[in-house]
Amino acid sequence: MNVLINGEETALVGEPLAVGEALPHFKLEDKNGEKVKTVDLLGQVTLISVVPDLNTGTCSLQTRHFNQTVDQFKNVEFITISTNSVAEQRDWCAAEGVKNMRMLSDEQESFGYATKLYLPANAWDTRAVYIIDAQGIVRYAQIVSEVSQEPDYDNVLAALSELTK
Repeated sequence: MNVLINGEETALVGEPLAVGEALPHFKLEDKNGEKVKTVDLLGQVTLISVVPDLNTGTCSLQTRHFNQTVDQFKNVEFITISTNSVAEQRDWCAAEGVKNMRMLSDEQESFGYATKLYLPANAWDTRAVYIIDAQGIVRYAQIVSEVSQEPDYDNVLAALSELTK
């Protein structure tokens, strides 16, 4: 699959994870540098916001937007995954006042390769939003076709509302 970066086609490492599929095995790092595995994300509905680089405008907007939405959904975990290092994520959260989102680093590219969201030509994951159920099955997937644009938030939140009725 290809996505656009400022209008230029760029290839992902494969066909991204789709609705109905189970989360594959991967490892991420949390703010303390602790490993977080696929199994650690199971047990409740989870919104996974994937951004290429928190230190860019669109990624910052996306992360802040979902951070402001967290309180509307009491039994949903909100996670942002980026290829930024743990230290970069920590610094960004401190500068932006982001406290509600759980930030996970894919600096080792495990998540990107497992979900096929990795862009080898750019060395980061493409912009996407997933909603998984408590068993780790994808119930919503949005791969943003133009990486420089924000996701369709209304569509994401409508799907999340429907899933958490």
